[in-house]
Amino acid sequence: MYKILDLSALLLYCAFIFWLSDQTKLPDHALVENQDKLDHFLAYFAMAAFAWRYFAHFSVPRHWHLVIVAAFCSIYGLSDEWHQSFVVGRESSELDWLADSLGGLCGSLSCYWYARRSAAPRSAR
Repeated sequence: MYKILDLSALLLYCAFIFWLSDQTKLPDHALVENQDKLDHFLAYFAMAAFAWRYFAHFSVPRHWHLVIVAAFCSIYGLSDEWHQSFVVGRESSELDWLADSLGGLCGSLSCYWYARRSAAPRSAR
């Protein structure tokens, strides 16, 4: 049951990212220089958390789990940038993909660290 819920959450989040990428123009909310790179990083950091929950249902070593989630986020980011190249008013960017990949990697590392810390015996902390 939880596997289906976690898959649904991941797919809905991916659909949301796809929908955002399909918009001709997004609202300008720049608080810092290169705000769009920060947005990409944070979006894929969150995607890594959804992906971590889903892929946790498969019995693979935790370090492979980290690689799988980071790769999933990077590949989805690459496909998203390719999709954006066809949207009028939008452009594809290697730097956006790099921000996506780094966000996915950092999110994966954070989930890995949290899962490892949660699994450690209390006396080892």
